[in-house]
Amino acid sequence: MPESRLSHTVERNEYQWFPLQADRFGDFEQLFGQNGACGGCWCMWWKQTGSEFKASKGESNRRLIQMYVKTNKIPGILLYDGKTPIGWCAVEPRSHYSRLDRSRILKPVDEHPVWSITCFFIEKTRRKQGVMSRLIDAAIEYVRSQDGDIVEAYPIDPLKRTADAFIYTGIASTFRQAGFEEVARRSDTRPIMRYVV
Repeated sequence: MPESRLSHTVERNEYQWFPLQADRFGDFEQLFGQNGACGGCWCMWWKQTGSEFKASKGESNRRLIQMYVKTNKIPGILLYDGKTPIGWCAVEPRSHYSRLDRSRILKPVDEHPVWSITCFFIEKTRRKQGVMSRLIDAAIEYVRSQDGDIVEAYPIDPLKRTADAFIYTGIASTFRQAGFEEVARRSDTRPIMRYVV
């Protein structure tokens, strides 16, 4: 699919999103920094077993996600302010995230095929400025462009103030504001939420 069809201005301002394709991998590296976002994850956590992740943290995960992108797979979208990447949202068909199926709390709700939002990473100086909301809107738009029907998310519904490092799956209230509805809850703080495209 031509990139021009997959690039959009979000909320009629300077923010634009693009799918992470090979020609944008340098921007992804710039946003994630030397630490690979959080502890060398490079957004591979949901694609690996615990032992695989432990063995691959850091540079190995960076190479794995780069190889993934080079095979024309799109693991998510980047949000830009002008030419500067400021945010990331991992969004793919649920079947691409093996860890979800192994989770007691996040196991499938039903047999409907869904696209899953599993992770966000926002540039430190842009946090608490509505960037996550823009990324959610962009993810919905991207799934729509791929003919997806349902977007599923696994945010935190915190009982108390939570550090940014622990809300990488998003906040439930932000998803509610975007029109997501809770469809299951197997943990006090971890709803499964859906948006019908």
